[in-house]
Amino acid sequence: MKSMAGWLGAVLLAAASGAFAQSFPVKPITLICPWPAGGTTDLHLRKIAELASKRLGQTVIVENKPGASGMNGPATMAKTARPDGYTISQLTISAFRMPYMQKVDWDPLEDFTYIVGLAGYTFGIVVRSDSQFKTFQDLIAYARANPGRLSYGTPGTGTSLHLAMEEIGAKANVQFLHVPFKGYAEGATALLGGHIMAHVDSTGWAKQVDAGAMRLLATLGDKRTRWNAPTVSELGVDTVSASPYGLVGPKGVPPQVVKVLHDAFKSASDDPENLKILQTLDMSHWYRSSDDYRKWAAQQFIVEKATIERVGLLLK
Repeated sequence: MKSMAGWLGAVLLAAASGAFAQSFPVKPITLICPWPAGGTTDLHLRKIAELASKRLGQTVIVENKPGASGMNGPATMAKTARPDGYTISQLTISAFRMPYMQKVDWDPLEDFTYIVGLAGYTFGIVVRSDSQFKTFQDLIAYARANPGRLSYGTPGTGTSLHLAMEEIGAKANVQFLHVPFKGYAEGATALLGGHIMAHVDSTGWAKQVDAGAMRLLATLGDKRTRWNAPTVSELGVDTVSASPYGLVGPKGVPPQVVKVLHDAFKSASDDPENLKILQTLDMSHWYRSSDDYRKWAAQQFIVEKATIERVGLLLK
């Protein structure tokens, strides 16, 4: 009788889950942007949320929850949100690094439901337009002559930008002074105010570079971008940094709900309006299905340990 009751309970639960998925969504969805408003990620997520809203028939509301190098938003979601698909978050590559650098109360593979891979950043090193540094080589020469005095900002400790600069410093045999911020807006304000000497971030700096307020010294990808600034690799420092991201929910989101979300954001990702903003921000289109995104995450978690060890930031 117990086995029959258990079987019946499982059938009823599956039926209820299926019915819930068929009606999903019946109210607005919250998409957490773990960075401040106005930056590259915020601009992209607001556009793709707008496009996905049309396909879901419900508004996707972007909520900014910056902090902890991009992990405040998704980590809080993982611990507090119901796994019903109504709260999802951007997840950056920091998720696969932070557990190797400090104690965390979440697991990147066990505590998230992977929904869809979306995009990748272009990273660049910028200075004020009136800076003494006209080239990347000028910046390196100053750092070499003044160990620990070349201050640069990033969106946080353990981010791709921080690790890339640590690697550049090690390979160029120079020492920088890292100044972490919550996001691009804070770092840009500090740079323009003369509080730091350089800033390293994704293309939130595009408008300031285009307007002549900032100078782009180099990018960190494997090829030049629309600004035609050299890559650090072609300037003699063998460092390439890319940072794909996607959307996740808390652990346990029903597969049927994941599919609804995946299909809506996949369609939004392919929309010409999304492709246009990616081009404007010089970001790459990085679609991954739910399964492929989860498999990539598992592999990336292994890869990032080697990166953290290489730059000397592994938790002892």
